[in-house]
Amino acid sequence: MSVEIRPIRRTDVPAVVAMVHELADYERAPRECHLTDAQLEAALFAESPALFGHIALLDGEAVGMALWFLNFSTWRGVHGVYLEDLYVRPSARGKGVGRALLATLAAVCTDRGYERLEWWVLHWNPAREFYHSIDAVAMDEWVPYRLAGPALHALAATAPVTGAGDLEPSLRGDAG
Repeated sequence: MSVEIRPIRRTDVPAVVAMVHELADYERAPRECHLTDAQLEAALFAESPALFGHIALLDGEAVGMALWFLNFSTWRGVHGVYLEDLYVRPSARGKGVGRALLATLAAVCTDRGYERLEWWVLHWNPAREFYHSIDAVAMDEWVPYRLAGPALHALAATAPVTGAGDLEPSLRGDAG
């Protein structure tokens, strides 16, 4: 068996979207996942994309994926990679696919001078054992927060500047 890791192509989008939905099901939240082929294609292949991805092929079959974006450490003064989704289909687990995806992202980091590769994992996910085996460190002292839905809109309504009109074009998504 040979594992190939490469950047996602437009023709891979349906398989990647299917795997995102499989991941949502695995994480016990299938009703929360609404990603469509059109949305993922628009995000990955925009003129200046903010989302990137790799697909894992095992003997030519799509069996895993990683979707990621850049973050920035103000303390280190350099970018890093935030891994939004890492998924390997059950039939391919234990065959080095997840390791190959993470190694590829680690190589992206080192090749570009990024100092961090970060991700979240659910506390019950057995993949945590694998992450510890590659010397990934749980960031137990940091508590994740999320603002979404009505709470996000309520806070936005109190902003002194309304709308995205005052943002830089690149932050509005219409740079060019």
